[in-house]
Amino acid sequence: MQKTIPLTKNKKIILFDGVCILCNTAVLKVIKFDTKNQFVFASLQSDIGKKITTHLGINTSKIDSIILYEPKIAYYIKSTAALKIMASFGGFWNLTIILKFIPEGFRDYCYDFIAKNRYKWFGKKETCIIPTKEIKEKFL
Repeated sequence: MQKTIPLTKNKKIILFDGVCILCNTAVLKVIKFDTKNQFVFASLQSDIGKKITTHLGINTSKIDSIILYEPKIAYYIKSTAALKIMASFGGFWNLTIILKFIPEGFRDYCYDFIAKNRYKWFGKKETCIIPTKEIKEKFL
């Protein structure tokens, strides 16, 4: 993997399940609330998503959920990734910090329950999201 992808300089990367309707909806919400332009996105199924997860040593057959990657800093998965993303929006979203007081194991148990049922409850696409012209620069 390249040391730095030019598009990701000073950006956090959100890796997501590109065929999950719930995940795609969440990505569009993040784009809407990302007024500081902090994030770029890649699906776990994409070539770049696979390169990043390989680089991080993440087995996507065991962790097929959201991954927040801050290059050269750290990566976060599941509920911790979601909370860090929401807290980065500022304002009202800062209240999500309260959820960090819930033990991570319990948060991830709830997260895994939703993740396990996401296709049944929300559906699945045959292909990954195709970004519109307006948001295309947000995707790797």
